Amino acid sequence: MNFSSSRSRKFCRQEMGQWTGRWVTAALLALLCPGCGAADLPNFVLLFADDLGYGDLGFGGHPSSLTPNLDRLAARGLRFTDFYATSPVCSPSRASLLTGRYQTRSGIYPGVLYPGSKGGLPLNETTIAEVLKPLGYTTAMMGKWHLGLGANGTYLPTRQGFDHYLGIPYSHDMGPCHNLTCFPPDVKCFGFCDRGVVTVPLMSGESILQQPVDFINLENSYSDFATKFIRTAAQNKQPFFLYYPSHHTHYPQFAGWKAVGRSLRGPFGDSLLEFDSTVGNILQTLEDTGVLNNTLIFFTADNGPELMRMSHGGNSGLLKCGKGTTYEGGMREPAIAFWPGVIQPGVTHSLSSTLDVLPTFAKLSGASLPKVHLDGVDMTDILFNHGLGNRDAMFYYPTDPSEKYSVFAVRLGKYKAHYYTRGAAHSDTTPDQDCHMISTLKQHDPPLLFDLESDPSENYNLSPKDHPELVDVLQKIQDLKDQFEASMVFGESEMVKEQTLHWSPAVPHSALPNPSAASVEVRGTDHVLLCD
Repeated sequence: MNFSSSRSRKFCRQEMGQWTGRWVTAALLALLCPGCGAADLPNFVLLFADDLGYGDLGFGGHPSSLTPNLDRLAARGLRFTDFYATSPVCSPSRASLLTGRYQTRSGIYPGVLYPGSKGGLPLNETTIAEVLKPLGYTTAMMGKWHLGLGANGTYLPTRQGFDHYLGIPYSHDMGPCHNLTCFPPDVKCFGFCDRGVVTVPLMSGESILQQPVDFINLENSYSDFATKFIRTAAQNKQPFFLYYPSHHTHYPQFAGWKAVGRSLRGPFGDSLLEFDSTVGNILQTLEDTGVLNNTLIFFTADNGPELMRMSHGGNSGLLKCGKGTTYEGGMREPAIAFWPGVIQPGVTHSLSSTLDVLPTFAKLSGASLPKVHLDGVDMTDILFNHGLGNRDAMFYYPTDPSEKYSVFAVRLGKYKAHYYTRGAAHSDTTPDQDCHMISTLKQHDPPLLFDLESDPSENYNLSPKDHPELVDVLQKIQDLKDQFEASMVFGESEMVKEQTLHWSPAVPHSALPNPSAASVEVRGTDHVLLCD
């Protein structure tokens, strides 16, 4: 890897606005972090777990999960109890995190992107990396992208503001895995994953480094990548943004020698422990390089657990259902903000979302916000004052949003109203029949209403017939829903565009298993690796 400080030609400086922003940021940091240099811009590390449930982590009360580093962040940082992703599945959730906009605006719906998908996160959308780069930030991403590949790597992270990239461009189950080793010494991956497609590649920049990916050593590669990136940035005294969307704990779980057999929770627990260990390595590197006290670390996850996998899936804790649904278990996630000496330890019940990460990083760095409709709000009042924050409501879109049905549910304050409910295959096998795929779409008029403070499990509907005092609450929620829907302009769907195996990344058979890089390009079927 060549970690250089060169900046993308895509960006141009707007000197006056940026230096004004930097002056305000320096003044803010001088008050919050007396030990930080006046001219130092903060670094950002964004940790994003995959298919992780509200009840999966040690600090969340799971009795057999082993997550010492995340527990440390939770104990010494600010833990969110009411934090939400924008979708109960992967790609749309990631689009919202990186852009601060609901996935319906960017066209990342319905469902998720696949290896042969023609579409991806539109290049006219502005990511967190693109917001920070004009200020001189060096940017890197490692892990699961899942926002499109496209012809000749059109939608890869390197085209979306990231200087450096090491990872899998989509979900690691989107290729045959039944003959691959997921745990040492030679434990094969559980299940079959997708068939009839190419094996999953590991990419460095826009080149294939390895195919199929070596799951046993993958996390070591990520740790080395993060260490080198942070050390180089620190040596160059350059502010940095590291985005780590992990493959853990998505099915099929995997882990290397350092984690296998160490947890009491089996393969899922070992996978989670490996993710936690990489978090620990990042923390240690930040400390060793002397930049920990000038770095905001933010952790959360993309959507709820895939309950259909049973013990190979996650756990929603006391929340209802999981992945694929708009119940709390599908979209409410654990979250932590950690910044030693700046963010005081504690717990916040303020409503927050992945949408709010981009505006918050922009505020702290003094970066200009994209000149588009943002759905995210600045969280600095929550982070530094443990205040109520600026978010009043959360809107719950299903996996397949449409203008016909629009949002399925709305949360305002402590109340959540379900206008539509539906189960999902992802949440099958639980005792609650509402979670299952056979629980088809139901409209509710009046909407189901739950008090999420006294009933976070959504068990007890507060009917207006029995609770006439809540009629006004329902009307406020309806007015807010109408206002939001009037502001929503659905972007052209990127998912409905044509799919083709010719765009799946593959190197010729003769180049495997040699890990030498091969460029991503449109290939004929004679170079596409199909499963046996």
